[in-house]
Amino acid sequence: MASTRKSPTSSDLPAHVTAVLKQHVKSGGRLLVGLSGGVDSVVLLDLLRRLSKKLRLELAALHVNHQINPAAGRWAAFCRAFCRRHGVALTVVRVKVPRRSSLEAAARAARYRAFAAQPSDFIVLAHNLDDQAETVFLQLLRGAGVKGLSAMPVVRGEGRGERREEENRSRPARRFTPHPSRLTPSILRPLLEVPRSEIEAYARQRKLKWIEDDSNADLGFDRNFLRHRVLPVIAQRYPSYRKTLLRASRNLAEAAQLLDELAAADATLTTTGLGIAALRRLSTPRAKNVIRYFLAAQGITMPNAARLDECVRQLLPQRATRATIDLGDHELRRYANELRVVAKIMTPPRDFCQTWRGESRLRLPELGGTLVLKKSRGAGISLDKLTAQPVTVRLRQGGERIQPHPERPRRSLKNLLQETRVPPWLRDRLPLLYCGDELAWVAGIGVGCRFRAGPGEASVQPLWLPSR
Repeated sequence: MASTRKSPTSSDLPAHVTAVLKQHVKSGGRLLVGLSGGVDSVVLLDLLRRLSKKLRLELAALHVNHQINPAAGRWAAFCRAFCRRHGVALTVVRVKVPRRSSLEAAARAARYRAFAAQPSDFIVLAHNLDDQAETVFLQLLRGAGVKGLSAMPVVRGEGRGERREEENRSRPARRFTPHPSRLTPSILRPLLEVPRSEIEAYARQRKLKWIEDDSNADLGFDRNFLRHRVLPVIAQRYPSYRKTLLRASRNLAEAAQLLDELAAADATLTTTGLGIAALRRLSTPRAKNVIRYFLAAQGITMPNAARLDECVRQLLPQRATRATIDLGDHELRRYANELRVVAKIMTPPRDFCQTWRGESRLRLPELGGTLVLKKSRGAGISLDKLTAQPVTVRLRQGGERIQPHPERPRRSLKNLLQETRVPPWLRDRLPLLYCGDELAWVAGIGVGCRFRAGPGEASVQPLWLPSR
């Protein structure tokens, strides 16, 4: 719903932030302020420092050193001194930012990865009303859809924030397991309705000190160009454009929520993927909406419109049995009448061979997981038979055969993998356990009957745990 409240003045800021905190954070909640050292984050930390004791909140700060600007070390030192002076615990994290075409986007991604790793209920950021207006303009110029144009919410994420967890428990359970990033701290922006001018007025009133990032004047960055060249001109004709864009972004956020609710009703989600049969009955826009919803739940960066059209064109037709769509670090694959998101992993060498020397856990990063070999009795692989010769983990070469059931003949591994519906992209990286040159066990298939442990016999039970 669009807000009808007036923007808070500097004297109203404590009351405004208190109202936001009471709405979203329970007593005892852990808050971690993203402290850059700029005026916005310094004001935010000062406000929370004054309010946290009264509201019974745990407060700490995090400074992310991107190591890009030559002054980055001085900024970190300023934040340490500020927090030490005010008795706030500070963590400084140094990140490496890859030099991509968009340095700003790469730095933001590195920063949010650092946020996600912190033991906190909420990461509290100092984004303000001006930042929101700039974000809406940037998204519009990039051709973003409804969700992109809804810009920044006051609260983002359904992770460790306690109130959000309670809300989740009240919702109907779904079979689909969300991406693990949903377990990271929620993002909270208490100053999102506050103009930058009011934040600066508060800083002057409180005689706070802050640092100025000289890169904020670099017009090579899109946001800076908008801030210094475009938006001042718009403000001359439309002085209330910030509030107007905030209202528009909230209207679009409601539309995005409705699209998600429609997608949830349209989608057939399983524990492994997204059912295709239901998608085929939908119009193209609704099918694309479901795919967007599915990818977002997996934590995948949203593909552009052309790539999304390619998803529908290649993956939904009846004849398309093994189409693949590249999604950067992931792929969208079709298998068993489902769409599945698969992380890209380097193909292991075909001659891969790892010796087992009795470890209970054998890490196999080349295969993308860990092989657990639990000691047991009477179940699994006979320890005496298995260790009669050197034990190795290898990969499929073609032509392997195994006899999982004593009353049935030996079968080709290829046929067994097809029958047990192991996806094709996993078949060539499944661990095969050999005793000498004889196949004893295959992940997902089981133990060869010649190696099966008898009643009470010392044994090991293998379990393959793929990495998420």
